[in-house]
Amino acid sequence: MDIIISNSNGKPIYDQIATQIKQMIMSGDLRAGDALPSMRLLAKELRISVITTKRAYEELARDGFITNVVGKGSFVANVGSEILREENLREIEQKLELAVDRAKAAGLSREEFLEILGAFWEE
Repeated sequence: MDIIISNSNGKPIYDQIATQIKQMIMSGDLRAGDALPSMRLLAKELRISVITTKRAYEELARDGFITNVVGKGSFVANVGSEILREENLREIEQKLELAVDRAKAAGLSREEFLEILGAFWEE
């Protein structure tokens, strides 16, 4: 599993892991029923604490992205379309908020921003 940890981005490591696994699920790289590496194996591969991977897996389970089966491991859950839609909306809102902040800082009007957004939509 290709997970990249950055010590300079300001996000906690467990959050970086959970976010990247969510993205793999949402993109279809990981499918329902796929096994995830054990917490210990992932911790060893990433050279981090097992406690950190445990927290990432707990967050993923809480959000409905994985299921933990005692004695067998962690597996990608059958994520419903509503969960995927909500996760995509949340991500879109975060990116749009950043874009709006930058547009305002650059002195763009609302109309100019919407024109740019419309151009991307039409592509």
